[in-house]
Amino acid sequence: MVSQPRAQVLVASNRGPVSYALGEDGSLTASRGGGGLVSGLSAIGPDTDALWVCAALGDGDREAVRRTGGLLDPAETGGQRVRMLGIDPEVYADAYNEIANSTLWFVHHLLYQTPLEPVFGTEFRAQWASYEKYNAAFAEALAESAADGAAVLVQDYHLALVPGLLRELRPDLRIGHFSHTPWAPVDYFRMLPDDIAAQLLRGILGADRAAFLTRRWADAFAACCTELLGADALASTELGVHGLGADADFLRERSHRPDVAERMVALREQIGAGRKAVVRVDRTELSKNIVRGLLAYRQLLRDRPEWREKVVHVAFAYPSRQDLAIYREYTAEVQRTADAVNSEFGTESWTPVILHVKDDFARSLAAYRLADVALVNPIRDGMNLVAKEVPVVSDEGCALVLSREAGAFEELGEDALVVNPYDVLATADALHAGLSMGADERAQRTKRLAAAATALPPQQWFLDQLEALRGGG
Repeated sequence: MVSQPRAQVLVASNRGPVSYALGEDGSLTASRGGGGLVSGLSAIGPDTDALWVCAALGDGDREAVRRTGGLLDPAETGGQRVRMLGIDPEVYADAYNEIANSTLWFVHHLLYQTPLEPVFGTEFRAQWASYEKYNAAFAEALAESAADGAAVLVQDYHLALVPGLLRELRPDLRIGHFSHTPWAPVDYFRMLPDDIAAQLLRGILGADRAAFLTRRWADAFAACCTELLGADALASTELGVHGLGADADFLRERSHRPDVAERMVALREQIGAGRKAVVRVDRTELSKNIVRGLLAYRQLLRDRPEWREKVVHVAFAYPSRQDLAIYREYTAEVQRTADAVNSEFGTESWTPVILHVKDDFARSLAAYRLADVALVNPIRDGMNLVAKEVPVVSDEGCALVLSREAGAFEELGEDALVVNPYDVLATADALHAGLSMGADERAQRTKRLAAAATALPPQQWFLDQLEALRGGG
């Protein structure tokens, strides 16, 4: 057991607010992350006794755990108390890559090619045992670190078993679980082995409160509980909905820094004077539907030749999960499709698709500001903050082409151009409508989109959950 003061508020997530790189000379360099949880935990104030429990993700993190015992230096974490868990690398790899990202992510995002996958055999069962060990390590650390009656906010599909395990260890705690992904419909969820599907549900039902990004995902979870566990399954667990919004103050300030201005100059030069820009910013995550977006743009150029030489598709597709073969193959297909569009339509003075694969946040913000049309067409997404961020920082107003399968559709659908993400022809028509939209209409839609997108900023999103868990709402 780690010797430390016990905390009144605890957050548990796979990734923490800091990561470490191990230098060749043995030095450790810490880099802090951002995101809603970082903003949210800071919102409760320095006087609150809070602790973040996370996993060591790589060699640098594991070395930091070895040197510190897992309690990180607050000077390297932005002042937050962080306990990092040094889970066995093989156990972690199985739990994270094979179960969380190659099974649970695929189930909730409906990604399987079912004639061939999934296959739940002996190898899967061994990987599942690692997922159980990984979740147990979190539950034990939280049980050790929590003060009497503390509030514990467990995050996401990586840690679905933690609430139930923690409830057995510490029945005095107030436990919440938040799902940042969609939740699969009953028939798809039942693809999982029956015992494991039930175990996942019971794990989350160990929480006093299970929360989701939209009512649709909460309803899907409830339907799975009722179908698999019976009508009384939800008797002891409250369901909540908290639609995480964009951080307007941060985005507006950050998007007007000099590095963003520099990238805007470079992007304008790449796009060319007088041309419109269709912008997308995504990780090359299978669910983001980048290839169909490129095919829709190609269809636009085929069906509407008047747009040739007059529009550029600025596509930022930042590599994700490249340790998994299917993600490497998908990233390569994105590149091939972009190359094919450029080969079919490109001229000496016009490159129809500008594809960037190196992550650059300042360049993303520059593209947000320049976009005439933002394309957000995921197959399925828990929320999709890009759809919320673009209207907040857009300089001249931006038409939003939005998949009805994004969680953001629930709040933004009325002022977006909504598409079926599988329908390339309809998406091409929506791109044409967005590019053709008058300036006044575009500005008014953007204003309403920005208001909806910022209705629940990250700090309030976190505080609302904490208050509800403590019984205040």
